[in-house]
Amino acid sequence: MELIIIDGKRMTTVEETHRYLERALRLPPYYGHNLDALYDCLGDLSQNVYIILINGDLLDSNLGEYAQKLRAVFTDASRVPFAFRFLENPS
Repeated sequence: MELIIIDGKRMTTVEETHRYLERALRLPPYYGHNLDALYDCLGDLSQNVYIILINGDLLDSNLGEYAQKLRAVFTDASRVPFAFRFLENPS
């Protein structure tokens, strides 16, 4: 099992969010730095990967509506059979 923690406080702008996710998720060099490209790249992660979002409240204050779109990408991509798991601020 691989655990990847992504931190909402590190995602301060849309551009910085995609640069941060590229590093944190070790996305390929062809990653397009947008939500469609993120969804496509998330499809390459295995079911043994757990992505945990912490500081989601800061993500909301930093990115506004874009934060909800970003969460939707992670949630939708994790629903595909044999996909990674996505959790937010688990207790």
